[in-house]
Amino acid sequence: MVGIVIVSHSKLLAQGVCELAAQMVQGKVPLAQAAGIEDGDNPLGTDAIQVQQAIESVYTDAGVLVLMDLGSALLSAEMALEFLSEEQRRNVYLCEAPLVEGAIAATVAAATGADIHQVMAEAQGALRVKAMQLGVDDNHPQHGENRNLSIGEEFTEKEIHVKVSNRLGLHARPAAQLVALAASFQSQIKVRNITRKTEYVRADSINQVAMLGVRHGHELGICAQGVDADEALAALGELAASNFGEDASTLWSASELAADGEERGVDTQEVQKSALQGIPASTGVAIAPIARFASAASVRMTPMFFHNPPVLSPQNYHTDNPSGEWQRLQQAIETARQEIQVLLSQASTQIGDSEAAIFDAHLLFLADPLVLDAVKEQIFTLRFHAAIAWQGVVEELANQYRVHEDSYLQTRVADVIDVGERVLRILLGTAPKNLHLTQPSIVVATDLTPSDTAQLDLNLVLGICTTAGSAMSHTAIIARSLGIPAVVGIPSSILQQPEGTLLALDGETGNVWIEPDPEVVTSLEAKRQAWQAAQQRARRRAYDQAVTIDGVRIHVYGNIGGVADAEVAVSNGAEGVGLLRSEFIYLDRKKPPSEDEQLSIYQAILQILGERPLTIRTLDVGGDKPLPYLDLPQENNPFLGWRGIRFCLDKQELFKTQLRAILRASRSGKIRVMFPMIATLGELRAAKATFCGIQDEFRHAGIEFDENIEVGIMIEVPSAVIIADQLAKEVDFFSIGTNDLSQYVMACDRTNPQVANLADALHPAVLRMVAQTIIAGRKAGIRVGLCGELGSDPVAAPILLGLGLQEISLTPKAIPAFKQTITRLNLTEAEIIASEALQQESAAQVRALVSTFNY
Repeated sequence: MVGIVIVSHSKLLAQGVCELAAQMVQGKVPLAQAAGIEDGDNPLGTDAIQVQQAIESVYTDAGVLVLMDLGSALLSAEMALEFLSEEQRRNVYLCEAPLVEGAIAATVAAATGADIHQVMAEAQGALRVKAMQLGVDDNHPQHGENRNLSIGEEFTEKEIHVKVSNRLGLHARPAAQLVALAASFQSQIKVRNITRKTEYVRADSINQVAMLGVRHGHELGICAQGVDADEALAALGELAASNFGEDASTLWSASELAADGEERGVDTQEVQKSALQGIPASTGVAIAPIARFASAASVRMTPMFFHNPPVLSPQNYHTDNPSGEWQRLQQAIETARQEIQVLLSQASTQIGDSEAAIFDAHLLFLADPLVLDAVKEQIFTLRFHAAIAWQGVVEELANQYRVHEDSYLQTRVADVIDVGERVLRILLGTAPKNLHLTQPSIVVATDLTPSDTAQLDLNLVLGICTTAGSAMSHTAIIARSLGIPAVVGIPSSILQQPEGTLLALDGETGNVWIEPDPEVVTSLEAKRQAWQAAQQRARRRAYDQAVTIDGVRIHVYGNIGGVADAEVAVSNGAEGVGLLRSEFIYLDRKKPPSEDEQLSIYQAILQILGERPLTIRTLDVGGDKPLPYLDLPQENNPFLGWRGIRFCLDKQELFKTQLRAILRASRSGKIRVMFPMIATLGELRAAKATFCGIQDEFRHAGIEFDENIEVGIMIEVPSAVIIADQLAKEVDFFSIGTNDLSQYVMACDRTNPQVANLADALHPAVLRMVAQTIIAGRKAGIRVGLCGELGSDPVAAPILLGLGLQEISLTPKAIPAFKQTITRLNLTEAEIIASEALQQESAAQVRALVSTFNY
């Protein structure tokens, strides 16, 4: 925690400031004073040695902020720095902020865990609230401005101009990349939309960047000032050149950019007089009873409360403990962050990393400094309860999106509401609003948030109908990714229809019928049958084997997170499950699932798969996959820490419970067990020993299981690649996890936007690791597969085929396209592509190479 030192000519003044600041945070922040001199006749003055001692008494690696009054106080403080070690001097900052207000603001910031630069920025902006109260001009820097500029430092402001090539401009995913990267630098970074002639806004605020309304072809000005301005601008320029992390192959088609029926080519002659007209958002036909859903978005935040929270009377809006309320908010935000991280992981499995990145923007909203500043000001200045302050700030921000002149930005209000409601729910201790369906239905609501949509049961939700929304909204994007027919923008009269009323919708034309006439049903049924026939034809092609022109086959499996995903995988042509991310079974719970609970899930998946194999990866938590009830420790480098098999070997009872469930389920179908994050032979042998021990227990107890169950490992750590020949002697198969392997090979955290672009599985260094693993497996006579996102990249198909990969496991929706690509290749050409790819110098060169081949 940052330490605070008060330097003053008056000892009494310093004592008073320290006492006031300490009371504000209940003594949580280390405070020291260096004030007055030992002279009874003239006690006013400052002593450099005294300042040095005060600094050392509160010194930590987090830093020390020194606030001073006039005259010699500054000279004494500067002299005191000379008595410190060089290492200490680097962590001590002299601040020009006003003594009383600055000390209070800095102490409060330090109590929340802010870093030294944030603490100093709070001190520098301490007069802002008073200036606003008195109605005078406020020229003081706000939170985050001039950060890292200490006394005597001056940096030239530098600017670059970049053009935005993304088809949808800076929508949530690319905007999130920009904001996260900007926030990772020390310099003050601002951005403006040159095309729209906007003013500069803070680049570390997801909401301010979104409000710029940056569309395809717009020019941005990015300005940086500070110690690492050059590095920041270079990195941001590279990000813009890479389409802000969006691969051209993942950009949406023109039909998906339509905002209304005319742009989608609606034939108005086909619109029945009895139909309500809306905006087509996701193709398909649905006929089913209404299921009404009052989601967070449905309330539109006027007010945002909708979970029947305790009614707070005006006199109860205020608190006598603002520090406690601020801490409560921080805890609620952290809980929300964990929930969104889980949702992000689940969505990645269902709809792929590209679409799931919508929730990256939700995570950045939780860290938006302008939102947090506004809430903090209401808590500490107006002494509002955290829930009241949070609600007010988020509601105001939502209204800014609603009235924005850019119709695309108006659709982002659902994201604001989504995140805002989540934190509010946690603060109030209310349960989340879930949709519990008992029969196949069409969900009717004012609107759905992205979180609502991502968690719909695909077996029971046949369609979506909302009165608000847009074909460009994140909800519509997710619905399309999930294959749920959807119409948005329907007249609000539909909300008056009782639960169970028969509804029909056409996601292609945007028409909705309430209690449709028999002729309408007949017409729609015919259209649905035609649509289903087309889907079945596509599925039949998807069910075809992935065989090259010259007869080489690759087995194609699906990556899943649960029972519903298994059905989606099979419907997309999966020949089995190559990766069950079993950690999803442990999510959204207050305690780990029991052996019987796990058994029932595995058996349900096996029933869907029939004779197809199910590969279960044992519990893989840690890194970016926290489980709160397991009490995982905070780690400086969680991806390099206590995760995967390391965690399970230490938590034997948890591990054994899962292995027992897997063995019991093996009687019901073809199961393979796979251990994650294996780095050494010792880890593999220890995991196998635990597994074999349970097998022995079952034999002695007469419990049946598959005696021939296969055991494999994930290859996702460089050490596993290096000793793959030794590991291959111990297992039946390898599965290469390119997501983790890429970040470990390239020494970059794939969740850190400043370096995430290095974690590219098409980099020749990673491809060589893949090739080495395949060769080791082939020599040992075991199967080698791959289950990372690399397989979903069309560019990778010929390379993986040419390297000799035998099986692959993909996000279900990527399976048909991969199979189709394989059928257009021949092994000889693929081997040439793979060989040349290994000789390239970068991932970009690999992509350029593959693009020269016509397949």
